[in-house]
Amino acid sequence: MCVEQEMLKLGLAVFTGGYLSASLILLHNPCLVHKKKKVLFSCQHISHRGGAGENLENTLTAFRHAIEVGTQMLELDVHLTADGQVVVSHDNNLKRLTGVDANISDLNFNDLPPLLHQIPVTFSHHDVSICNNNDRFIPLLRTVFKEFPNIPINIDPKIYNKDLIEKVIALVEEFERKNLVAIGNASKKVANCVYNQDPNIHLVFSKERCLTLIVLFYIGLLPFVPLKECFLELPYPPSILKRADLSLTERILLKITDWLLIRPVIFQHLQKRGIQVYLWVVNDEKDFDDCFNQLKVDGVMTDYPTKLTTYLKKLKNI
Repeated sequence: MCVEQEMLKLGLAVFTGGYLSASLILLHNPCLVHKKKKVLFSCQHISHRGGAGENLENTLTAFRHAIEVGTQMLELDVHLTADGQVVVSHDNNLKRLTGVDANISDLNFNDLPPLLHQIPVTFSHHDVSICNNNDRFIPLLRTVFKEFPNIPINIDPKIYNKDLIEKVIALVEEFERKNLVAIGNASKKVANCVYNQDPNIHLVFSKERCLTLIVLFYIGLLPFVPLKECFLELPYPPSILKRADLSLTERILLKITDWLLIRPVIFQHLQKRGIQVYLWVVNDEKDFDDCFNQLKVDGVMTDYPTKLTTYLKKLKNI
């Protein structure tokens, strides 16, 4: 009996040692078992809502300005109007953006109200974006694709709506920009719907998949598991925690995310597998520095594209 127990212990020790060794080797060399993903663009500079701190968010003016000052990717949000048009807006309810308490989903495109002249910047305390021209219109995604055919676009379908997702993917195919988009949302239902519509679309990790990622990493299984996503996009906790309107639960979750997932070793493993890592929303030079020099992420989303361009030029000259 004692011999059998000793043999069992020895076998368990050998298995554990082999498992841990293989996990460690593949953590640093994932391409031994996984084909590296091929994404045709890599962006350091991403303009959140087109650069919501410098122009009214998600407007053509914001997108044009961001590109003029050097952004490499536009991040935007989409909803579906009552008459089936895919429009660019973060909120379905228009109260914050237009002063009108109505939902995009209940209005036809031609009936959408104009944006306010001034809109508070969500991720910047006490800052307000002011309209300096007459562009206070909520644009069609089609118009954005038409005007910026060569710019990578990060698309966030804000709600689970199969018709919305189908129409977004149809537009991507119509404008032949499958290699120039990343699509995803925190919702697992949205991400799964995108993937089921087209498994070849560059997919963003959902919140649930991020939790899976954490579990897989800490039990050592991550290096063995195939991943369908091409982009990991996470909130940058030091920046988000500055918001005064966060609930206690949200603050706790952000701190847990910071502790468990904002780890260079995880990022480096994913990057070796061809998965790009972006953090949002980063608006201060000190935070830019932390993201690029300490965390070594691929890119950051910012409300201030001019400020990020200035930082990246400075970084390049160091």
